[in-house]
Amino acid sequence: MRTRRMTIEGAWEVTPRLHADDRGMFTEWYRFDRLAEAVGHPLRLAQANLSVSRRDVVRGIHFADVPPGQAKYVTCVRGAVLDVVVDLRVGSPTYGHWESTRLDDSDRRAVYLAEGLGHGFRALTDDATVSYLCSQPYDPAHEHTVHPFDPELAVDWGAVAPVLSPRDEAAPSLAEARAAGLLPDYRACRAAMDQGSSLD
Repeated sequence: MRTRRMTIEGAWEVTPRLHADDRGMFTEWYRFDRLAEAVGHPLRLAQANLSVSRRDVVRGIHFADVPPGQAKYVTCVRGAVLDVVVDLRVGSPTYGHWESTRLDDSDRRAVYLAEGLGHGFRALTDDATVSYLCSQPYDPAHEHTVHPFDPELAVDWGAVAPVLSPRDEAAPSLAEARAAGLLPDYRACRAAMDQGSSLD
């Protein structure tokens, strides 16, 4: 398993080793110990999610209040998605920046994102199936979204006719979310990461 630190602090791309023969393929798509070694603390698992999307569905940009926050480990087990990480942490050196990675059922890459980072993806194929490992259970009272097509963020989704949920369609812009006090604070997010480190 190889890890690559992304340009946004707290985000990592993970490339597993694939073992293929005439029977098929095997891979360790998640390793607790190796991820902890790379990111500096273990990912506590509290919930696992699976979503299936048709081509050009855009989900996100979603994030949770910090604390407690919700770290995620995301991979695409069928089809392909353009996975997007957005730095929503007020005070972060890369606030408002985003980075994308193709996740698919060929390379089997994954993305780890720490508490306070926004996440979304666009389905590049029909029946794109995404699996998430999460550090905290879903709590609708502490979950938020920023509009994925906010011009200030200017995420290049590459979608001609994107399909959004009503919630994501009605989401505030980055500026509106910040003015409403919804965005996580960078220092609180760093504290959440440091707390994770103390769980070793």
